[in-house]
Amino acid sequence: MGMIKLLFAPIRAIARFPLFQFAVVVAVILFLQAADENSALGQIFDGLDKLVDSTVTFLSAIITVKSFTKSWLTSGFMIAYVYVACLFILFVVRVAIAFAVDLIGRNNLLWLRNAIARERGV
Repeated sequence: MGMIKLLFAPIRAIARFPLFQFAVVVAVILFLQAADENSALGQIFDGLDKLVDSTVTFLSAIITVKSFTKSWLTSGFMIAYVYVACLFILFVVRVAIAFAVDLIGRNNLLWLRNAIARERGV
């Protein structure tokens, strides 16, 4: 297992780089925007667009927002919402993997109990 961590270390370093995360978020937004409106991805983008529009409208009720500021707020909130959604998805995947590893170790599925215990230092 240590060898796998060693092999994936450069990939993890790149994935933790903020500019790479920003590029992934922008790519996800462009991918969602390019989807057909009747597809599931199109519906997700439509919901995201409505959420961002309602947030900008709420903020414009508090402060004066001109067209330039409105476009920046729209872009910023869209990026922020997609970033938070990606973080939540990664958190759920991490919890699911941890649960699966615990279940495999508990039931000794594929005879991996000793390998999992060695990895955890037991």
